[in-house]
Amino acid sequence: MRKNIKLELTVEELLLITSLAADQLFRKEFIDRRMPGYKADPAESAMGEDLVVRLRSLIRQASESSTGSVSRRAPSHLPRNPSGTPDAV
Repeated sequence: MRKNIKLELTVEELLLITSLAADQLFRKEFIDRRMPGYKADPAESAMGEDLVVRLRSLIRQASESSTGSVSRRAPSHLPRNPSGTPDAV
C-alpha cells in the first residue's frame, strides 16, 4: 500500500532537489554500472525518471503562476560573502 505525504518546498528548493535527483539518475545509468558488483534496477530507474519529469512539471507550473522569473540553476548552498573572499575552501 502506497501512502502519500505532503511536503512544502520553495521553488528554489524544488529546483535543487530535482537537479540532485537528475544527477543521481545520470550517475546510476552511466557511471555506477561500470563499478564491480553493480546491479541495475530498471524499475527503480524508471520510477526515478518519472519522478524527475513530475518535479520538472511542478517547477514549470510554479514558475508560470508566479510573477517573478525562476532560475533553472540550483542555488548555491554557500551565502555570498560581501568581502568577495570565499567563506569555505
